[in-house]
Amino acid sequence: MLPITAYGVSRTMPQNRFMRYFYYFLIIGLFVPFQAKMIPLIMITSKLGMMNVPGIIVLYLAGSTCEGVFLCAGYLQSIPPDMEEAAYIDGAGFFRTYWQVILPLMKPILATVAIQNALWVWNDFQLPLLVLNKSSKFWTLILYVYNFKTAYHTDFGLIFASFLLSMLPIMIFYLSMQKKIIGGLTAGAVKG
Repeated sequence: MLPITAYGVSRTMPQNRFMRYFYYFLIIGLFVPFQAKMIPLIMITSKLGMMNVPGIIVLYLAGSTCEGVFLCAGYLQSIPPDMEEAAYIDGAGFFRTYWQVILPLMKPILATVAIQNALWVWNDFQLPLLVLNKSSKFWTLILYVYNFKTAYHTDFGLIFASFLLSMLPIMIFYLSMQKKIIGGLTAGAVKG
């Protein structure tokens, strides 16, 4: 959803006033810090009964939309429209051009956005503390590390072991996505 939104915004923004305002609306969302929208966000989430795992997934998806569309739209500005025109001349329609030409060229920026959002979600402390703090069965790893320290005792062995274990999945994810960044630089530019 994010790449096609950015594609629509970046290609129609110069001609379409609505898309230009939509893009500016998304840019404004980047300037509002989480602390400014934290209390209304938690109040709305609570009233909708979303103080659970599906609710936090929705909050993370909504929170990453503004920056993701901004980055992808900026990246799409560097892709010349001549490639799309060549695909149209070859007989491809809009969606085929998007899937076979544009999307493969977007692999580097999509991998970058995925890495950035994965790091944010994996290391986030404040949103899980507010949304998932009802029961310890919903806690994330960061909340467990936070609760290893009590008023009278700190278990440094468990804390450092959990730090090591918490770094491994995100490092593996980063290394696997790094290949997509390199491989996507020329994908779609050569007819297969």
